[in-house]
Formats: sequence, C-alpha cells, structure tokens
Amino acid sequence: MMDWKTQNLLELKNVRNKPIEIYVFIDPFCEECWLLNPIIKKLQLQYGDYFTLKQVLCGNLTVLNNGSKSKRERTIGNQNMMEQGTVVPHLAAISIKAAELQGKRAGFRFLRRLQELIFAEQANITDINTLEKCAQSVGLDCKEFIRDIYSSSAARAFQCDIRISSEMNVAEMPAMVFFNEHIEDEGLKITGLYSYSIYVQILKEMLGGYVQPENIPPLEKYLSSQSIITTHDLSVIYDMPYQQMERKMKKLQLQQKVEKINSTNGSYWKCLKLS
Repeated sequence: MMDWKTQNLLELKNVRNKPIEIYVFIDPFCEECWLLNPIIKKLQLQYGDYFTLKQVLCGNLTVLNNGSKSKRERTIGNQNMMEQGTVVPHLAAISIKAAELQGKRAGFRFLRRLQELIFAEQANITDINTLEKCAQSVGLDCKEFIRDIYSSSAARAFQCDIRISSEMNVAEMPAMVFFNEHIEDEGLKITGLYSYSIYVQILKEMLGGYVQPENIPPLEKYLSSQSIITTHDLSVIYDMPYQQMERKMKKLQLQQKVEKINSTNGSYWKCLKLS
C-alpha cells in the first residue's frame, strides 16, 4: 500500500498539469455545505484532469473580518444557503487539517467520512476516539494523525484558512473561488448552491473554451468506491430524477448489494457486495 508521503509527492506532481485551482469554502458541520459534495464529486469525476481543489474551513469559530475584497476576485452570486449561528467544534475542525497533512486526498476522504458520521450516524465528533476511528476507516496513519491534531502544524493550517477566508471576503457558505493559471487575472467567486451546469459553465469559461468530460463510471462500480452515500447525491451525479434513482437502489437492496441506513437527516446507502 502506498504510504502517505509518497501520495503527497504524486499529488504535487499532478498539480503542475492542471490549469485551474478551485478554493472551496465550507463549514464542515453545516448540512447545506454537505449538499455541495455531490457537485464536487461529479466535477472531479468528469473534469478532474483540469483542476485542483483546496478546501478551506469556515464557520463561526473562524471570525471573518469584512476588510477589502481581494483584487483577484469578482462575485457572481450572493445566495446565503446556511443559517448563521453554527458552532464549529474546535477539536473536530483541527482534526480535518491534521488529516490534510497526510495529503489533500486524505483530507477529502476524512472530511467526507466525518460528515457522514455527523449527518448519517449522529456520532459525537468532539470525542477523540471517534475522530481516531474516522481516520482509521479512511486509511490514515493513526499515530501520525493523533500527533498532528495536537501539533502546531495543524493549528497553523487552520489559522491559514481563517486568513484566506478573510482575504477573499468569504462570509457566506458554501462558496467557491476559481482561479486560472494567470496570476494577474482576477478570480471568480460563486456563493451558495447552484445547478451542476453552472459550475461546468464556469470551468469552461476559465479554460477559454470547450473541454472534454470523462464518462461517469457505472453505478455499481462507483458505489464500491464509497462508504455511504445518499440517493440525492447519486441523482445529482447521474443526472437522474430522485425517484428513479431510489428505485434503482431498492433493486440493488433486493439483490443484497447495498444496505439502507435510515437517520434523522434522511436515508443513506452502504455498499455490501458487488459482482
């Protein structure tokens, strides 16, 4: 199995070949920000060869000032999609930055699993044991992870997120800021949740024309790569009406390929076995 340091080097190599950088600003403990996940997943599946992602943590723990707007950005949306007043558990927020120290992909895997624990399983994510189990479940080096949670490196990374949010004047979430490879060009910021086609349109505009999307993998193959996922997420990724996707998942459930998990935040699907 590839160690996380080697994974970091490969990620750095891949970044050089991708002309677009996207900053994703989220409160990881806000359900509305959680709804951005299927859009990001689909963008990565279809256009991942063209961009890199940097996730930036926001929330009431990160006190944003309303200083001057970054010279590199212009706003095209101002839709507030979250209730203000969300309190970000400090230990859990720092744990996300600790996971990122093992690579951006590791950080994304950890964040998504942490959100699953919050919204699907109602787990206590302020408990260090829960965070450690979360790290283990996504393949992190747990000893390194625990050490990093209490390190100055994770704290500095979190403070960096606070600074970036302030400099880019991000006060509403979710938000995404797109930058191209020309440092002198201003970025493009979109605040709130929009249809998938809007994000594709922005990518094409930033790339200066037509780009060739990759094919979405077959449903069962994609499910095998996920821990748990909602019908809503799948309907977005596969551009299929919710009820039609729900029927597909129920067929897989009858075939004992997936298990349905019910929670106060909705229904989730967990892959069992796929032929």
